[in-house]
Amino acid sequence: MSLSDYQIDAFITHLKVERGLAPKSIEAYSRDLRHFSDFLEKQELEVTQITESDISSFIIFISRQNLGPRSQARMLSALRGLFKYLLQEKVISQTPMEDIESPKASKRLPVVMTLEEIERLLAAPDIQMPRGFRDATMLHVMYAAGLRVSELVTMKLNDIDQESGFLAITGKGDKRRLIPIGEWAIYLLHQYLEQVRPLWANPNEKTVFLTHRRAPMTRQGFWLIIKKYARAAQIEKALSPHKLRHSFATHLLERGADLRSVQAMLGHQDISTTQIYTHVTLGLAQREYKKYHPRG
Repeated sequence: MSLSDYQIDAFITHLKVERGLAPKSIEAYSRDLRHFSDFLEKQELEVTQITESDISSFIIFISRQNLGPRSQARMLSALRGLFKYLLQEKVISQTPMEDIESPKASKRLPVVMTLEEIERLLAAPDIQMPRGFRDATMLHVMYAAGLRVSELVTMKLNDIDQESGFLAITGKGDKRRLIPIGEWAIYLLHQYLEQVRPLWANPNEKTVFLTHRRAPMTRQGFWLIIKKYARAAQIEKALSPHKLRHSFATHLLERGADLRSVQAMLGHQDISTTQIYTHVTLGLAQREYKKYHPRG
């Protein structure tokens, strides 16, 4: 039996329902598996006959398609999941992926803002004006909690516990996590909710951050806000909302925060994703050592 569209669709449904994968991941997996199905068809291979050698041939095939290590690793991850699923469903008796290793993807270190740059950015909005106060609140909350931009702009009123100083955030895969934030961020949130948001909020609106047009803030809208205040603060680095998240993680680790705690606050499923920030802090420490130590 060849790898059918039905089997791929059944596995994709399994990923959606059982694993709760994000839509973009689902889309990528589906595309990768259909690419693999086309390869099998050209090779006239049955799904029950696939061996480790066939998988190796597929790796050679995709490496010639100018796909980078990350894309290749994602494809192999999709195949591992597929064959594990087919094994559970008793379509195959053993998986050909047992000894297949993913290509090593070189991790690019994220761009991080210095504390001085963070302070300048956070101070840039004019909090005497409603829009400026909203912008300052969004910037402070995002940096205080290390949020993804999608988590910030979709935050709902019942996600905020002002009394305890926690946010209850729904992240990737619909996983919920509690994040503590500082007193100043909570104060700004309180003032924004009491004095600014009512200017723009329709009666049944639950989204926290709104525009003056009475609509929820968008990812693109917040990206433009960051660019505006980066220019005002004379920050030369190319900034994006995600840079605040990178900076949050790095600054916590620099001050001795536990890696597992930072992982939980960021909502990373795998701690290896969080560990990249330890490389950033080591790099900063090395530069500081060379700059200031007499023997540097």
